[in-house]
Amino acid sequence: MSHDAASAPLDIIASSLRRERARAGLSLTEVARRAGLAKSTLSQLESASGNPSVETLWALGVALDVPFSRLVEPDRPQVKVIRAGKGPTVFAEHADYACTLLSACPSAARRDMYLVRAEPGTPRRSDPHMNGVVEHIVLCAGRARIGVADDPAELLPGDYICYPGDVRHVFEALEPGTFGVEISEYA
Repeated sequence: MSHDAASAPLDIIASSLRRERARAGLSLTEVARRAGLAKSTLSQLESASGNPSVETLWALGVALDVPFSRLVEPDRPQVKVIRAGKGPTVFAEHADYACTLLSACPSAARRDMYLVRAEPGTPRRSDPHMNGVVEHIVLCAGRARIGVADDPAELLPGDYICYPGDVRHVFEALEPGTFGVEISEYA
């Protein structure tokens, strides 16, 4: 999977991290500690340098008690079209897995929508997200094993799965070109 098609929106991530850290009233040191990151790593991200992975951004979202989307989404326009291969995309560290934010939850809702792409190889293993998160996935192409880490289900195109995102979970592509639409729902 090429990381050149679209990349993490570093300037948006940097300003979002600063904004959410200030909103939470937390120091750089405290957020880094809660996220399990080096203070220098967080400092680099807040200055729009570095290349944060999905894992890093989820850890920061949990540390700041905000949805992943609040860290990568700019102000939303009324009408939005995201062309294939475009949009704010972040990549996993240890799996051929990319996550593109399609729609962040508006203030009155508690959900985000993503396009997830994965290739066979190392599965994307996710640590628990914020308490109460529920993930919904419709597989669009390929074949994958998705769900709670110790009991994932095998999905084919058109299949849907819903599982708790606040426990360890997995997305494992079983065929090349596997992708789906994920909705993360926040309780």
